[in-house]
Amino acid sequence: MAKAKTAKAAYRCSECGWQTSKWVGRCGECQTWGTVAEAASATPARVVSAGPVSAPARPIGKVDVRSAQTRPTGLDELDRVLGGGIVPGAVLLLAGEPGIGKSTLLLEVAALASTAGGGEPAKNVLYVTGEESAEQVRLRADRVGAITDDLYLAAETELSAILGHIDAVEPALLVVDSIQTIGTSEADGAPGGVTQVREVAANLIRVAKERGITVVLVGHVTKEGAIAGPRLLEHLVDVVLYFEGDRHSRLRMIRAVKNRYGPTDELGCFDLSEVGIVGLPDPSGLFLTRREEPVPGTCVTVTLEGRRPLVAEVQSLVAKSHLPAPRRATSGLDTSRVAMVLAVLAQRCKISMHEQDVYVSTVGGVRLTETSVDLALALAVAGSTVEQSLSGSLIAVGEVGLAGEVRVVPGVQRRLGEAARLGFKHAVVPRGSLDLADGPLKRADPQLTSYEGMKVMEVDSLQQALQVAFTAP
Repeated sequence: MAKAKTAKAAYRCSECGWQTSKWVGRCGECQTWGTVAEAASATPARVVSAGPVSAPARPIGKVDVRSAQTRPTGLDELDRVLGGGIVPGAVLLLAGEPGIGKSTLLLEVAALASTAGGGEPAKNVLYVTGEESAEQVRLRADRVGAITDDLYLAAETELSAILGHIDAVEPALLVVDSIQTIGTSEADGAPGGVTQVREVAANLIRVAKERGITVVLVGHVTKEGAIAGPRLLEHLVDVVLYFEGDRHSRLRMIRAVKNRYGPTDELGCFDLSEVGIVGLPDPSGLFLTRREEPVPGTCVTVTLEGRRPLVAEVQSLVAKSHLPAPRRATSGLDTSRVAMVLAVLAQRCKISMHEQDVYVSTVGGVRLTETSVDLALALAVAGSTVEQSLSGSLIAVGEVGLAGEVRVVPGVQRRLGEAARLGFKHAVVPRGSLDLADGPLKRADPQLTSYEGMKVMEVDSLQQALQVAFTAP
């Protein structure tokens, strides 16, 4: 007789609870080594009986939403991303690379929140630092002018101590910098571990919901740029913000990847200086080079960061190479996308660069990842190769395909409106782009369209784009 099959042993990760049917050295969920061990035999499901409720269920139309109205932070660019401001009882997670300016930004937000404004009384704000001493934070506050009577500062790394400060101060806003440095004796592991981060976050979220306190948590990021710790943390909080920027540039950008109270397609721009962080309502000027005469190898484009159009400049330098394998260097652009555009130029437009070094870069440290910058990149490289400059009043927007066609990109109306506002007079766009626009079009010529005061030239292919761009006045 055949032997009865025995049930396979179950293995579970002690950090995040991930289960697998066989042993592995690394957890497939939290990627922690050495935490997967054989679990006890499965216990039967327990039947839970009904218990008392905290509050009776109400019709949704009778729920009072006045206590959940947004309150401006005092930083317009941050309010733009949050959807109008912070919400009482909300929990925000702000992540970014070390030294990007997270602490400086939140210190200014805390100071503004503790200042009376709009006829409302001043509110207490508690700033908890686990990475620095109170004296170090005070020095930064002196530098950025964040000294107020209702801003309280505490240097703590124990959750129970933070809860005691909350009882004493009764803040309307709590900033924890950072959650990876806070621990509790009620959970296993060292501070910053998956179990500790999950336990600390759960307790702070519970306090925020019960008392109506807005909580801002600062999170670390991994070398890949993702938020460190369990993904459960991102699911628990209400808002997840990323603070980005080039370390060698003053420009800082904040974007929301999750927002239960507003949109996730907005972008906030800030200028980081020695005196703090200020909002940039019009950051396009940072990405342009002002010159009297056009220079070969430059082209201006308009990219969309969320719903916000930004005018940026792409620069290219093509020089004869003395190496067996010519160099291809990029800064602020996708390397694989640049290689594809160079191949299309060589094959479809007969612009050969196999014996030349090619350098492409953006101005101002901005990173352009949209495919809409393909056309501007191609025009900049072609201009540098043939030593011919484009008009200083021209912009180019469009995606380049492998067959040499120029494809339509979304948001052309907003892109052209931003370019017209900044004084550009000519635009090269894919054929059919303006058919998606809302405003009335004045078509005096099938090849030439007037829109928002600009002469817009619609093209079908990259070769046609090169012809009309270099002949534009």
